[in-house]
Amino acid sequence: MPTPDFILDLRRFIGTRPLFLTGVTAVVIRGDEVLLGRRSDNNALTPVTGIVDPGEEPADAAVREAEEEAAVGIRVDHLAWVHQIPRIVYANGDQTDYLDLTFRCSWVSGEPYPADGEMTEVGWYAVDDLEALDLDADMRARIAAALVDGPTAFEGGR
Repeated sequence: MPTPDFILDLRRFIGTRPLFLTGVTAVVIRGDEVLLGRRSDNNALTPVTGIVDPGEEPADAAVREAEEEAAVGIRVDHLAWVHQIPRIVYANGDQTDYLDLTFRCSWVSGEPYPADGEMTEVGWYAVDDLEALDLDADMRARIAAALVDGPTAFEGGR
């Protein structure tokens, strides 16, 4: 899915100045596998991620994003980590600060595929094989937080 309309509307007023948004990461677990996809914009391997729409509950955003990006039904188990992502400056100059809410989620239904074009590939990866994958440090930290048994949501609480 392209940039949400509400962000495009805001950008008309603020230009490229920093925009504070809430993002979600859905770390979807099925047995001893985790769902990952290759992003179409930067080729990075990541869990399902997305932006919380105005008025939307963050856990609902995680469920929606999993359906939109990977065509899978999920259940949100718990909030695993809350952290501020360093400012991102996009190629067009837009600046964004994301507060990320990482959720541990369980797969419920569907076979994953790149449903909306945000991912070029989507699939299940063995948790034991994650070290060998080309995941950046932040995505590794999100997955690690979600794999901990029980909620430990805040930085420093891990």
